[in-house]
Amino acid sequence: MTQESLTEKLSVHLMRPVDEATRQRARLHLLDWLGCVAGALKSELGTLPKDIFEIRPSTEAGWLGNLLEMDDIHRSAILHPGPVVWGTAFANQMGDMDEIVDAAVRGYDAIICIGATLDDGHYAMWHNTSTAGIFGAAVTACHLFEPEMDYNALVSAMGLVGSVAGGLWQMRHEQGQTKQWHISHAAQTGWRAADAVLEGVVGPRFILEGPQGLYAATCKNPKPMTLPDQWRIHEVSFKPWGACRHAHPAIDAALELKAKLGALDGDVQVETYRDAISFCDRPNPQTVIDAKFSLQHAVAVVAERGIPQLADFEPDAITALADSRSRVTVREASDITTRYPEHYGARIICGGESVELVDTLGDPERPLSKEGIIDKARALIAWGGLADKEADRAIDLALNGDDPAAIHEMLSEWLS
Repeated sequence: MTQESLTEKLSVHLMRPVDEATRQRARLHLLDWLGCVAGALKSELGTLPKDIFEIRPSTEAGWLGNLLEMDDIHRSAILHPGPVVWGTAFANQMGDMDEIVDAAVRGYDAIICIGATLDDGHYAMWHNTSTAGIFGAAVTACHLFEPEMDYNALVSAMGLVGSVAGGLWQMRHEQGQTKQWHISHAAQTGWRAADAVLEGVVGPRFILEGPQGLYAATCKNPKPMTLPDQWRIHEVSFKPWGACRHAHPAIDAALELKAKLGALDGDVQVETYRDAISFCDRPNPQTVIDAKFSLQHAVAVVAERGIPQLADFEPDAITALADSRSRVTVREASDITTRYPEHYGARIICGGESVELVDTLGDPERPLSKEGIIDKARALIAWGGLADKEADRAIDLALNGDDPAAIHEMLSEWLS
């Protein structure tokens, strides 16, 4: 009997029907992505020449959807599926709305099922959204090309994209738009792989676990792949604050401690998990992206201003909060690291009092309500300089619409 590969098992798993409750959940993630795209319209990236995006509105939107650090996230896979999947799903006007949503749900599943197998050694060097995202893009595109596509085609498409999977974290140490380019690259490559397999191109079956496959090249101890009955988009968290997700537990804990004490005066200590320290220990941020990846700045925002707003990570705020940041120290807490990545937590200590949170707002255990997701989208669309009617339009199309072409038209108008 021929051994079954992991991508073959995953492909069979992905062919089950998508239920209506999951479609409705996916539409909330679509709205969240549209809000993130709109919010980045006034950024430097949003004003780049349009010809670099191959004129497809979703290709540029794929870049923008991650820029503000407010895109959805899966905790144990440590990645952002939304920008990759939705950028792929709307790359061309094909399929009806249910077909696009179903393809996206399957794309989310592929990214998460593969991303959750990548170990700490992988995450130390590789950008999981890029590495695993390329598989989800291929699956999304395959199901759009052929909603009833044979699983062998899915296996080949994942084999093709897996052979060029990558995305190094060196961008964390330098300024630029590499992280966003990773997302665009994943979406475009997934689309091209789906196109290729329809023309008869065959990819490797054992691209994950083979002797020269992804695990052998990039992992020390890959985790087992799990294929739960529930679609994994239900495990994905929404981000309420415009900062790296690793800073969110500290933000939430600081907000609770401030509410308890009335103010965060004096020295503030942040205790959190190792990756949060690795990614976000930046006491002196110089740029907007630095501030979004700074635990010290995030806590200073709460101490001085309360609930974080996007403006609190802009240059004026970086300058204004320098003294407050100097009062914030960070260190790893082994008990919090032990619970990670299944639970992102933090402990805040100030004035002899402390607050500890195991999960953060937007996680399945502490969900952001539908109204909260809609309010977030409205705020982002306004931040991007669009009129209130555009927020109404996006909310209606994402949550109730049945015409994908209308979303294409809206994106084209936003990005023109």
